[in-house]
Amino acid sequence: MLRLAWRRSTSRNSRVEPARLLTAALRGADSPQLNSGTNIRCLTLKQVQHPPREKSPLLHTLPAYHLRSPVFKSMASGVEGPSSSPHRHTNRLANERSPYLLQHAHNPVDWYPWGQDAFDKAKNEDKPIFLSVGYSTCHWCHVMERESFEDEEIGKILSDNFVCIKVDREERPDVDKVYMTFVQATCGGGGWPMSVWLTPDLRPFIGGTYFPPRDHARRPGFITVLNRIMDQWQNNRSNLESSGERILEALKKGTAIAANPGESPPLAPDVANRCFQQLANSYEEEYGGFRDAPKFPTPVNLMFLMSYWSVNRSTSEGVEALQMALHTLRMMALGGIHDHVAQGFHRYSTDSSWHVPHFEKMLYDQAQLAVAYITASQVSGEQLFADVAKDILVYVSRDLSDKSGGFYSAEDADSVPASGGPEKREGAFCVWTASEVRELLSDVVEGTSGSATQADIFMHHYGVKEPGNVDLEQDPHGELQGQNVLIVRYSVELTAARFGISVEKVNELLASARGKMAEVRKSRPRPHLDTKMLASWNGLMLSAYARVGAVLGDKALLERAVQAGHFLKKHLWDAERQTILRSCYRGDEMEVEQISPPISGFMGDYSFIICGLLDLYEATLQTEWLQWAEELQLRQDVLFWDEQGGGYFCSDPSDSTVLLQLKEDQDGAEPSANSVSASNLLRLSHYTGRKDWLQKSQQLLAAFSDRLTKVPIALPEMVRALMAQHYTLKQIVICGQRDAQDTTNLLAAVSSLFLPHKVLMLLDGDAESFLCQRLPVLSSMSQQAGVATAYVCQDFTCSLPVTDPQELRRLLLDGHTDIQTE
Repeated sequence: MLRLAWRRSTSRNSRVEPARLLTAALRGADSPQLNSGTNIRCLTLKQVQHPPREKSPLLHTLPAYHLRSPVFKSMASGVEGPSSSPHRHTNRLANERSPYLLQHAHNPVDWYPWGQDAFDKAKNEDKPIFLSVGYSTCHWCHVMERESFEDEEIGKILSDNFVCIKVDREERPDVDKVYMTFVQATCGGGGWPMSVWLTPDLRPFIGGTYFPPRDHARRPGFITVLNRIMDQWQNNRSNLESSGERILEALKKGTAIAANPGESPPLAPDVANRCFQQLANSYEEEYGGFRDAPKFPTPVNLMFLMSYWSVNRSTSEGVEALQMALHTLRMMALGGIHDHVAQGFHRYSTDSSWHVPHFEKMLYDQAQLAVAYITASQVSGEQLFADVAKDILVYVSRDLSDKSGGFYSAEDADSVPASGGPEKREGAFCVWTASEVRELLSDVVEGTSGSATQADIFMHHYGVKEPGNVDLEQDPHGELQGQNVLIVRYSVELTAARFGISVEKVNELLASARGKMAEVRKSRPRPHLDTKMLASWNGLMLSAYARVGAVLGDKALLERAVQAGHFLKKHLWDAERQTILRSCYRGDEMEVEQISPPISGFMGDYSFIICGLLDLYEATLQTEWLQWAEELQLRQDVLFWDEQGGGYFCSDPSDSTVLLQLKEDQDGAEPSANSVSASNLLRLSHYTGRKDWLQKSQQLLAAFSDRLTKVPIALPEMVRALMAQHYTLKQIVICGQRDAQDTTNLLAAVSSLFLPHKVLMLLDGDAESFLCQRLPVLSSMSQQAGVATAYVCQDFTCSLPVTDPQELRRLLLDGHTDIQTE
């Protein structure tokens, strides 16, 4: 359902006055009345859609009339191919490097990027600003572009009457968060494309999302919306401006997050138990996941559940938590959300069984899911989970990797079908007809009952049907008619029994079939690739390669992790300014490019990179990464820490163009930067001996006490940090030479276990090393009888030294909850 409506809230608070103005702005003479008892008009435009990306929890809705247009099919769509004819229009976005901004460079709209030039123009010409925010793989962003921003009439209205600013939300998450907060508060929901009208001093006064271009069946289109806003700007400007100011002030108060003086974090076991119960109440038992449909992977939930199990192993709740996590991961791996031919995971499933996905692939999903799957392999010992973790990184290495060592942002959902045609279709690159499968896999398999072909076996195992296997309700636009999305329908054992052959033979046949299909996929038109390289998402992927490589003992993965670390330091760290840069880009000659001036990094860029560096240190034990993590944490504290209320602001508080200083309070598609920082500070305090970082971590958690106590399900990653504070981190100190076999054996014993509350250190006998300088107590630890030796400590009160890997493993398993702190 797509709605474009003005609603009145049930509140009779005096703040409804500004919104009455908004109602008047879009009220049309032909608009139908809601009922005979009111003059409020409501317009509804119906449209079947796929579900949205996860959305942030809504703020308390302000008492106002609302412009509501929550579309929120954030399906991906690639850029159109280059035109064979010269472009009729070129605007300032042609000078940008963001793929999303470049997609709009030839609109007949006088677009500006976010920046001082646009702000000055608005003030000098005294015009309102039209702010449009989206991202390059957003389907409805491209629908609005085709319908409205490529329209000459609409382009002229926009250019003549507004200063038009286009923002890539992935480049400027700070801008996106501020105005999405406004849209959510005033509309009751939000999504992309986001459309917001601002005063010349950047204060929002009307917001919405997608608008159809023209009136239809007594429903106002974008032209009508623009004309009525222009009329209100001319005739009721002072009221519009004052309403925007009041709403902004209310948002500042409503979004404030701060600890009370002397407040302590809530008690971790109580918060963790409540988080578990809230997740259990939303858990879907048959296929896993936490709602019926649409279903998102939510790695933050899965990581919490496995951490919860690690300290509640003997309880029924702990066992249930582990079952929930493993079952969800297993069903996802078997489902269509997992690309069985070309690896990696799609964004989400449109149905409850993980079958028909939204086919977009995001870097941050691959990173977090790789960590979740390798953790599941540690916990369960099942090879399936380790295979999936490695499978994800095969995809990232092949399709999302830059030769510089960086990682690209996303791969689109839509592409041109192999059969041709001008229109891109959802999933065209990934789906199969039964006839394609039969033609490709036509060989008869000897020894099978009924002389089955390789296609017969493959189609049985992966649920391929002659008329296609996608239900109509999962394909509202008919793009997948007659197509098949591969989903594992039977175990290998059942498939082997069905055709009378061995399990080994089935595995061999399926692998061979997937290889052939992967070759066919290479010849199909590829989806659009967003080659923007973001610091935060590269930090997440750094963690993934480091952690998976460490658990598997895979040197190639660890080398790729080190390459990613060097990429971050070379291309996304300005050593002179001591500043992380938000993004860089692949140039036309495949070189890494930067815009001028570059976008400075946000809090999430620092926190995710620091976490990645700590994981990289534990995987490689090269102290250069630990040193850089310390340096970045010091810089993050200077730039973003809230001295009054505790916690970190999302963006630099000194930036006057960002009107709300927000602290993100949800672990959603990505963990919140404050959640990650709470863990980073705790880990770094153990590596450096800095007690102030331990205190900062506690202050941060105290600032979010209310949220953690009432709705911990919104912050599962932060609950993990709270648990780590409570159960205290073990220090595992290995004394030995880094590349010696006896050292490697002890490290492998540590890596084989899921130990969420630990830090790992290596001492190689250098008394002047980084760790020995920071932690003098380490000087008392050494190898025993010239053999690599492990010490397991809490607050550097240590066990007796051990040299046998199995003995170390037993020590780590037996003592997982021995010491707790109040």
